[in-house]
Amino acid sequence: MAAPALARTRKSAHVATTAVLLATCIMAFVLLSRSPEIGISLRSLSGNVSGRALIYRDSMRPTTRVCAVEMAGGGGKRIIISGAPASGKGTQCELIVKKYGVKHISTGDALRAHVRNQSELGKQAKAFMDAGDLVPDDLIMKIMREEALGDGDASGWLLDGVPRTAPQVEALNEAGLVPEAVILLEVPDDVLVERCVGRLFDPETGNVYHRTYFPPPADVADRCITRSDDNEETMRNRISQFKKNRQSLIDGYKGVVVSIDGNRDKNEVFKDICTALDHNTIAA
Repeated sequence: MAAPALARTRKSAHVATTAVLLATCIMAFVLLSRSPEIGISLRSLSGNVSGRALIYRDSMRPTTRVCAVEMAGGGGKRIIISGAPASGKGTQCELIVKKYGVKHISTGDALRAHVRNQSELGKQAKAFMDAGDLVPDDLIMKIMREEALGDGDASGWLLDGVPRTAPQVEALNEAGLVPEAVILLEVPDDVLVERCVGRLFDPETGNVYHRTYFPPPADVADRCITRSDDNEETMRNRISQFKKNRQSLIDGYKGVVVSIDGNRDKNEVFKDICTALDHNTIAA
């Protein structure tokens, strides 16, 4: 299809999708008498969930209805990457960010940044952390959403580290963070263990190496360390935990999950990821 024709087709689809979303908001007004707030996951014309409508009644002015449509991610790619520890997510995230210009959002990094910067969400999270409690899923998802949309950038996002469970999938949808593609890296258990136990970390730069596949340079080799949890017993337990939750991810994102063989050269893996993202070859 010629570029002008393709552009017209995309514009028409966007206008039609917007009309459907607004119609959904209007139709939902009748439900407001039963609930002060209604959240509806919205689907694009292609059938994929693409946003969330928040419809609520103003308690101070009962006759006023407010409708807001939140489309998280702007016009850029909306991607989730998942895989067991040592499956190569970090490497592929770097490549994806470089090519597509999306914002890489890691759960741990985002949480630590909000706590460090003493944001309102960070203060709430710190209260749970100081009490020795897990930070609730809904708060984590609010932080992820803030990271995705806080700067108003429409370049899209790449989530790394969530979701891991069915409640987290639901919480992400509730926050409006709905992916167009979920990349699932598949690597055999024994390979994952081998990758893990051979990892070396440079404490000064944060760079990660491997004794066999990516040895550190001679001038930094002496200061590299092995993490205490990078042993076979711990690794197999982490793999087991990942497998327990893997199906929740697949069930929660039917139609947008693509499994990629991660037991290959990183460039071959990335080529398949790009094929899925560029040509919409997402498995049903």
